Amino acid sequence: MSSEPAPYVPKNVLITGAAGFIPSHVTNRLTKLYPNYRIVALDKLDYCSSLKNLEPSYSCPNFKFVKADITSADLINHLLVEEKIDTIMHFAAQTHVDNSFGNSFEFTINNIYGTHVLLEACKLTKCIKRFIHVSTDEVYGETDLETDIGNPEASQLLPTNPYSATKAGAEMLVMAYNRSYGLPTITTRGNNVYGPNQFPEKLIPKFIILAMKGERLPIHGDGTNVRSYLYSADVAEAFDVILHKGVIGHVYNIGTKKERAVLDVAADICKLVGKNAKEVIELVQDRPFNDQRYFLDDQKLKKLGWQERTTWEAGLKMTLDWYTKNPDWWGDITGALHPHPRISNIAPSHDEGCLLQLVKGSKKASGSDLKFLIYGKTGWIGGLLGKICEERGIAYEYGLGRLQDRSSLMQDMIRVKPTHVFNAAGVTGRPNVDWCESHKVETIRTNVAGTLTLADICREADILVMNFATGCIFEYDEQHPLGSGIGFKEEDKPNFTGSFYSKTKAMVEELLKEYNNVCTLRVRMPISSDLSNPRNFITKITRYDKVVNIPNSMTVLDELLPISIEMAKRNCRGIWNFTNPGVVSHNEILEMYRDYIDPKFKWQNFDLQEQAKVIVAPRSNNELDMTKLKNEFPELLSIKDSIIKLLYNEGFIRCAQSAYPKSRCSDRNYSGYGLS
Repeated sequence: MSSEPAPYVPKNVLITGAAGFIPSHVTNRLTKLYPNYRIVALDKLDYCSSLKNLEPSYSCPNFKFVKADITSADLINHLLVEEKIDTIMHFAAQTHVDNSFGNSFEFTINNIYGTHVLLEACKLTKCIKRFIHVSTDEVYGETDLETDIGNPEASQLLPTNPYSATKAGAEMLVMAYNRSYGLPTITTRGNNVYGPNQFPEKLIPKFIILAMKGERLPIHGDGTNVRSYLYSADVAEAFDVILHKGVIGHVYNIGTKKERAVLDVAADICKLVGKNAKEVIELVQDRPFNDQRYFLDDQKLKKLGWQERTTWEAGLKMTLDWYTKNPDWWGDITGALHPHPRISNIAPSHDEGCLLQLVKGSKKASGSDLKFLIYGKTGWIGGLLGKICEERGIAYEYGLGRLQDRSSLMQDMIRVKPTHVFNAAGVTGRPNVDWCESHKVETIRTNVAGTLTLADICREADILVMNFATGCIFEYDEQHPLGSGIGFKEEDKPNFTGSFYSKTKAMVEELLKEYNNVCTLRVRMPISSDLSNPRNFITKITRYDKVVNIPNSMTVLDELLPISIEMAKRNCRGIWNFTNPGVVSHNEILEMYRDYIDPKFKWQNFDLQEQAKVIVAPRSNNELDMTKLKNEFPELLSIKDSIIKLLYNEGFIRCAQSAYPKSRCSDRNYSGYGLS
């Protein structure tokens, strides 16, 4: 005798429609039982699916959720390659017969075209070793009431409603791709399924909820229609068996010989909840066509080793218990409880909280591994943060969403699943803050609404936000006079309202105090070693015709940005003045620039009155108290020492690259600060 073939062992499994009823049970089972399998759950989160259904998988390291529509060909092609998918379990479909009578085109698009997109992607990528297509017993059409022989898998397909017709059409495509292109397909056809998590447009959860509410149970026609019912856990096990033992090119019925008329189902539910069936059952208008019976031959699947384990009585009791404990699982289900529900009557699923829980679960599963989500890719600070992450081997991705667009930020969270978020996005003005004076709405949207939206989403996902703010919200006053060395502390209230930019930054900083997941970093007049960058404060003032000469706190990014990453690791929160200690004046910077970079450089000064004639909004001048940051990072250089180091090193590099005449380089000793 020949031995049985070895079970199939997948590596990366894509489950479509995974947040729906049956596939969520399959997803949770596979994720838990097979930790070596990578499970990629895809769902567009339609009205009858919910990420709550996937909660058991959230914290599993082998689980990933992708919010997407199977009709998006480019996305599906990319996903199969990017995730190295070798196995597909295709559940995604519109399934409610009542809806198909009122919106049949939606069924054609999802059930036929969506399946075609998947099949074509499999053909093009040539990476699929097993494609399990999930169909329905309804493709066989109506079974004779008198027969005791169920439909075997080789029976003719005779669908009688738009739903089953689209499922039969999808099956024909699957068969064609198997025969024409050798795609390794398996098809399943299942009886009705019931159990926890099912959307209440279906018979059993609808009757349970209505009975618990004390409302009437609407039964189509005379209620004599017969159906076979399987408990969800048994069906999940059936798919487990088919995945591992099913034979390529075959069809498997997932069924039971235990049948019940709709009237009997209603009576059993009434009995469980203590209601008189005769008093609460109400016969209503039937569907345009309502098959009398579906009856399957289930012997082929049983030969693979599967069997039904849950009795009707036990399964119904467990289902009732679940709906009793989770009455608000689906939110507003008024439309679904209608005798003849339509998609237009049903509110869509709102799963933002579940999405954030999924991100939170993935974050916990990743352990100590860092992954940063950075906003502000095209900005100066955002770009520098990415370079630092690359140098230090820290995983990171840039956000694609706009800060004021909550849904796009949600998609970033799902896509990246970050441990920390760095917000370096914001409106500072083009070319300077004067722009904000004439673009106030745009400034508010990004600096206030956008920042708060990001903080709010991250709070729900328990993610720390490193928010790059500004220290340009203060100006010297009687308590903090110019030249006194008395700086503004983190707890001081902003006193500078000269520019609209500063107003928005002060406003959002105050509101962010309510978010304990935010670390606010007050940056001032940023400086870096890139003297070609027009936003560099040194570069700015070297290009001005005239400059004022006022001591200010400033931030040397080369030194402070790495510290921001260390602060994220240390879980620092609250407000932090984020400059180098001490102050430096415009003239002092330009003198250093002349000494270390360009000995021929000259400049002119003017006072604040003259400056006011060439700018739209006043500028902030202040000193920030750096005690808090200095205590956390004692090695932090003073602003003057940090600028000297920066310019000293830049001068050395330019000499080494022969940017200056040899006579110039010989006048300098560029061996300091660790350079030789």
